[in-house]
Amino acid sequence: MKIVLLGYMASGKSSIGKLLSKKLSMKFLDLDDYIIAQEKMAISKIFEEKGEVYFRVIEHKYLKEIIDKEEDFILALGGGTPCYGNNMQEVNTGNTVSIYLEGTTATMIERLIRKKSKRPLIASLGDDKIPEFVAKHLFERRSFYEQAKTKIKIDGKKKKEVAEELEKLLN
Repeated sequence: MKIVLLGYMASGKSSIGKLLSKKLSMKFLDLDDYIIAQEKMAISKIFEEKGEVYFRVIEHKYLKEIIDKEEDFILALGGGTPCYGNNMQEVNTGNTVSIYLEGTTATMIERLIRKKSKRPLIASLGDDKIPEFVAKHLFERRSFYEQAKTKIKIDGKKKKEVAEELEKLLN
C-alpha cells in the first residue's frame, strides 16, 4: 500500500506521516526532503536560483519517481504539490491511498502564525497579512486537495490523535 498525505502547509503532513509510519511499520518519505537530497539544495535556494517553474518540473519528476516505486510507503507532499501539472492524477493511480488532512482556514492561520519563522513562504508577512494570504491560498488549492480519495479533519486534534484515526481507517 502507498499512502500519500496532502494538505495545506502546517496541516501536519510530515509529523503525522512519521507517527503513522511507526504505527504501521512502513517507510516514511517527505517529498521536499527527497527533492533536497536529489538536488543537493534547499527548496528555498532552488526557488531563488532556478525559479518556481524549474521547481515544479522537478517536483513532478520526483513525485512520479517515488509513486512508481514497488515498495510500500507513506509519503508527505508539499502543500503546493497537488496543484501543479497532473500531480493529483499521478497520486491517485494504482494502489495509492491519498488522504487530505483538512483544516479550516482559522486552524491553518493559527498554526502558521505560531510557526511563521519556519515557513519561507510567509516568514516575511506581518501576522495581520497571514489570514488573507491563507484564505486566498486555501480557496485556490482546495479543489485539488478535494481530489484525494479520503479526507480527515484535523481541527482541534493533536497530531497523535490524527495518526491514530488514520491507523484505524487504514486497517
